[in-house]
Amino acid sequence: MDSKQILVVDDNQELRDALSDYLGRAGFEVLGAESGEMMWRLLDAHQPDLIILDIMMPGDDGFTLCQKLRRLSDVPIIMLTAVTEEADRVAGLEMGADDYITKSFSPRELLARIKTILRRSHISTHPKQARKILFADWRLDTVTRQLIHTPSSETKQLSGADLTLLNLFIGNAESILSRDDIAREIWGRDADPLERGIDVQISRLRHHLEDKDRSLIITVRNKGYMLTTSVTYDS
Repeated sequence: MDSKQILVVDDNQELRDALSDYLGRAGFEVLGAESGEMMWRLLDAHQPDLIILDIMMPGDDGFTLCQKLRRLSDVPIIMLTAVTEEADRVAGLEMGADDYITKSFSPRELLARIKTILRRSHISTHPKQARKILFADWRLDTVTRQLIHTPSSETKQLSGADLTLLNLFIGNAESILSRDDIAREIWGRDADPLERGIDVQISRLRHHLEDKDRSLIITVRNKGYMLTTSVTYDS
């Protein structure tokens, strides 16, 4: 089996070299870019399985690069953030990142998160194997990752974290999912009680589903969230 390829985008050469060495020993092929410009050049020649993207970059910052990447690709993105800036972490998720990690991380923690995201991107979380899943006014194509609004035929392409969260709700339709349930599925860990990342992920999914009145995915006070509609599976 070919090794997975990871692109590290950070202007700190020492950090790039350290991650290249550590992740290389873990069996990954690692590419390094010192700027957004270099990242785009590498992406012209390679198709990495995951991108580690620093927020503070020369030229386009990590937020801008994440937004541009999301318009072109659903490649998983882990944002590197400053230790104390929760706003940066939330903003990264809002831009379409799959996860974030502070620069005080341990290499083992980063490796665990990488493995969780890569495993998630290849495993379906809904309980029945079906090409099409119907719920409310939507149809999910599990192969193309397209979410189709059935009345209008409008099509949306879902990124890894959004697709995983939707599949989790579909597999547990009309049942309450706790914040820990969601965090374990998306990030492979329990939710921090003060963490806003879950709220951002739910908000993103509601936006995709045009759930402005929050009636399709409801908040159950002190318990979690629930998809309120039944689900039909089609081959």
